[in-house]
Amino acid sequence: MLEYKFDTQLLIDGENLDEDAISEYFTNNFKGDCLLAVGDDTLIKIHFHTNEPWQVLEYCASLGEIYDVVVENMERQAHGLKG
Repeated sequence: MLEYKFDTQLLIDGENLDEDAISEYFTNNFKGDCLLAVGDDTLIKIHFHTNEPWQVLEYCASLGEIYDVVVENMERQAHGLKG
């Protein structure tokens, strides 16, 4: 059994985005691991393993337009099922 079962990935399109501030917010406010927040001040790629992907989506949507959203259940994938 995985500690964090949802692989959450998305892009944030916005203005004055700060990957360091976003990473710090994730670290201080969300339970999860495998955080990747990279990009520039107008586009950030997020990758994060969590059990509450809806919280990640809500926060990211507050920063700008989110798109290319993927939430995969890694526990199902580990059992050979569709994620």
